[in-house]
Amino acid sequence: MPNYDLTDKVVLVAGGAKNLGGLISREFAARGANIIVHYHSQAAKQEADATVVAIQQLGRAAFALQGDLTKPENVTTLFAYAKDRFGRVDVAVNTVGKVLRQPILDTTEAEFDAMFDINAKSAYFFIKEAGKYLNDNGKIITIVTSLLAAFTDGYSTYAGGKAPVEHFTRAAAKEFASRGISVTAIGPGPKDTPFIYGEATPERVAFHKSQAMGNQLTQIEDIVPIVRFLATEGWWITGQTIFANGGYTTR
Repeated sequence: MPNYDLTDKVVLVAGGAKNLGGLISREFAARGANIIVHYHSQAAKQEADATVVAIQQLGRAAFALQGDLTKPENVTTLFAYAKDRFGRVDVAVNTVGKVLRQPILDTTEAEFDAMFDINAKSAYFFIKEAGKYLNDNGKIITIVTSLLAAFTDGYSTYAGGKAPVEHFTRAAAKEFASRGISVTAIGPGPKDTPFIYGEATPERVAFHKSQAMGNQLTQIEDIVPIVRFLATEGWWITGQTIFANGGYTTR
């Protein structure tokens, strides 16, 4: 029977320095886990270091590692680093993503490639390396988007880039099932973080709010318990995309 407790488990959080990833890193540490905090670029180093300090103040071990996960060799390095530091990896959470709101007619090939590299390619190789490095009965959780169920304009390369992750999740859930590894995805609605505000006008933010219960954007504090559940008692859920968005979209 799997151990549902996070105590002394090793959790690798891609994009784990700030916003949703940073909160997952801190909350899992508060539940007894040791954390590898991945961050993408030098610009996030200060926040990654602050997250590591916060985890250490909770009495848990944490290390930060920078890497561009659109390069598969960096994904391998990340998991190898976690295994070297702690001797094991139990849970792998991928929060990496990038939003671009832009009409199809205005989208360049370079923008298309960058969006699919970040939102699809990095997720694929993250799942692959997690399947290689995780202990039996491990958990792989990817953050996608509720826009996968939206009929809207402007998000062709964002929702389009996240869409393949649903199939990656289903395929990996079948392929890793014999080792007891569950593989799931969570689709939050537009989140109340800096992630959205650079790509949305005040009018569009107001529209996003109007589509969800309570007239609000998705709060990251409401997503973390779902991630935690999937990493513990929710182990029997696998191959699924779970929409958690206050009714913003459904299917």
